[in-house]
Amino acid sequence: MRVAVLSGGVGGARFLRGLVDVLDPARVTAIVNVGDDLEVLGLAVSPDLDSVLYALAGIADEERGWGRADETWSALATVQALGGEDWFRLGDRDLGLHLVRSDALRAGEPLSAVTARLTAALGIDCTILPATDDRLRTWVDTPNGSFEFQHWFVARGHRDPVDRVRFEGAAAARPAPGVLEALHEAELLLIAPSNPFVSIGPILAVERIRAALERRRVPCVAVSPLIGGRAVKGPAALMLSRLEGGTSAAQVAQCYPGLIDALVIDEEDAADADAVSELGVRPIVTRTLMRDAAARRALAEAALSAVAIA
Repeated sequence: MRVAVLSGGVGGARFLRGLVDVLDPARVTAIVNVGDDLEVLGLAVSPDLDSVLYALAGIADEERGWGRADETWSALATVQALGGEDWFRLGDRDLGLHLVRSDALRAGEPLSAVTARLTAALGIDCTILPATDDRLRTWVDTPNGSFEFQHWFVARGHRDPVDRVRFEGAAAARPAPGVLEALHEAELLLIAPSNPFVSIGPILAVERIRAALERRRVPCVAVSPLIGGRAVKGPAALMLSRLEGGTSAAQVAQCYPGLIDALVIDEEDAADADAVSELGVRPIVTRTLMRDAAARRALAEAALSAVAIA
């Protein structure tokens, strides 16, 4: 079965790792958020692409939830000592990837081609695609001002309540090579348990990607990022409460109007199943906390079950 997955954030990367444990990785294509991308100390950093690369290569830091395992921080310590920009933490091992990517981009290589080379170099068998090769950046508007995503999320600790999320460059952004083909050829479309606003929203802001989901001929299944109305990590619950009026499973489903056929929700949210059904979306109730490899695989299998019962 060919599967295409829209992914962003730590939850997306962990979900993909479970998915390739139960499917042939060569049949999986991850379409990854680039709205978080930024430049740090002259280096091009793609946090969500990197999380997917590290997770699927088995070198992610599981405790921190981001970056590489067994990381060291000598370069950052030197940056700090010299008064450089240090709010976005780049580890020594992580820097190697950013150096290679930045050099290739400066030479005119598109992000999708660089990502394909990195995927192969790390021994990953599935396809990893940025949503677009064009510049696309997420901005959040708050009562305290407007901020590029990473400044709001990291530098400001995502403390500012969000009034609106917008995507600079979305109007002109084209899907990266291979994205539309993956969506059209997939036998199942999945939306990972990622923040709907800032992890999946930038992908759907690319008009032709959203249109491909709207015109799908196969099931599209989203996995809720909330458990018991709360986020495992990050600002998803606070954003849902402010922007959608609550944190129920139905409000997660409302983030994807006309785009999904089923929503995987946690057992703690089972009471919301009827409200999800009333939206024309089939609820799939299971345990969604990806605490270990077995739990990741079980969640992937629950999402894949949509094909059998479609």
